[in-house]
This record gives sequence, structure tokens and C-alpha cells, in this order.
Amino acid sequence: MPFPTFNVYVSGLTECVCGLPFARRLRIALITIPLIINFCVAYLTASREVLLGIFSDPDAFVSDAAFLFLLASVIVFIFWPGVFSVDAVIKRFSSHRVRRKRQSTARCATRLNPRLTR
Repeated sequence: MPFPTFNVYVSGLTECVCGLPFARRLRIALITIPLIINFCVAYLTASREVLLGIFSDPDAFVSDAAFLFLLASVIVFIFWPGVFSVDAVIKRFSSHRVRRKRQSTARCATRLNPRLTR
């Protein structure tokens, strides 16, 4: 691994800088992105043999220290309310569908009764 000392400091700084606002519940969705990247890099560098043996020994993958932190970060990223959360995307998609449905219903109503356009 190139620059191991530098990587340790970057990883520790990321966990501290992103962990403090995470504990205070500030900008959670944006903070989890660097944490997810950090724990993926931890798997790729420190637990590479565990990662490569995920299908042959899944218990080793799940019992690794980085797994719980990675899982928590992914769950919070997906389900925390905010602009980037899954529920916000679903809300945007469903409101777009409802708006299109209302427009098509209005067009059908004006075709059936032209006096509605006045």
C-alpha cells in the first residue's frame, strides 16, 4: 500500500471530522458518503482476503470490524430524511407521476366538456 502513514491519518481524520457531526445529527446524508468510502477502502486494504472470500466464508466478512460501520453508514445514507435519501427520491418520483396524471385527467376533462377551459 502506498503511503501507509498518510492513509492512516486521512482515515482517522475522516472518521473524526465526519463522526462528530454524525453524532450531533448534522448533515447526516452528506457525511455518510465519505464514511462509506472510508470503510470500503478499509475493506480493500486491510481486509482484502476477507473481501475476496465473501462467498466462500461470509461469516468472516460479516464479523470484520469495518462491516458494522459500513452497514450503519449505508443504512443511514439510504433511510435518513433529506435530499439524497431514498424516501425523497420516491417522493419526487411519485409527485411527478401525480402531476402528470392530473394533467392528463385535465386534458381528458376538457375534451369531454369544452366549457371547462373558460
